[in-house]
Amino acid sequence: MTQDLEKATLRTTARKGKRLMLVLSCGLGLLVVAFLLVCLSIGSGVHSISTKALREHPGDKVAALMVLVESEQYDYCDRNRAIWALGQLGDARALALLQKHYTGKDSDEKNELSQYELKKAIALCKGATNVGAYIWRHGSWGTS
Repeated sequence: MTQDLEKATLRTTARKGKRLMLVLSCGLGLLVVAFLLVCLSIGSGVHSISTKALREHPGDKVAALMVLVESEQYDYCDRNRAIWALGQLGDARALALLQKHYTGKDSDEKNELSQYELKKAIALCKGATNVGAYIWRHGSWGTS
């Protein structure tokens, strides 16, 4: 009788362990999928503002985004998106421009360049880690 009880307990414990592993595996899988979707969304955003910049300033993506940041013909929303995109691209050529506009003071993003985005973009252009960029930079959106 004791052996039967021990066997039943072991089977129950094994089933619980298998269920736990299944739940953990599914949870991890969902996190990976969510991470990939966020990365691809970021890549899509960079592509979108870069396409807008390249339409008016053909050539190199980074150079076109830099012109967009400097141009007062664009609203601050587009200019701040261009700053964000430059940071996501992480190209050191944009560093001088970004630093030129960075004051570190609070900013009203609807009426001026975002100091928050400038600070992040400067860090990324200086080589800060951007794990998500490894996913979308090597896809169809690239950095060219």
